[in-house]
Amino acid sequence: MEILTSGLIWDLLKNIKSWLTNLNRASKERKEQSIKALRNVITASRETAVYIRQMNDTGNRSHETEAHLALLWTELGFALEDIGIAKLAKRCQIKGKEWADPGHYDKDFIQKADVSLDRMEKLANEILVQITR
Repeated sequence: MEILTSGLIWDLLKNIKSWLTNLNRASKERKEQSIKALRNVITASRETAVYIRQMNDTGNRSHETEAHLALLWTELGFALEDIGIAKLAKRCQIKGKEWADPGHYDKDFIQKADVSLDRMEKLANEILVQITR
């Protein structure tokens, strides 16, 4: 066992200070990452709503836009999963799969999964309020 000298104590204190600084920075970065991901859910919800309105107004579908929405929602699901917002992440993954392959899930599953754009945006806003308090 090593005797604690003033030099060892000083090194120990420097390491603790560095660790606490890194911990604080990680928390701040995680908070910023969470805020960004949640705001992106709201943006994706509104972008999707605009496409649905356009589709309803014109009767035309765009595979290019649907591919974009599939990737957008899927990437959001991964981002939310990475920061530990699992429930919303799962909903985003379902939404991504729904845009990639509209027939993949049956209507009952989609209804039970509660992946409406309003619900997704509401959840994101509720979590944002908790984070930014």
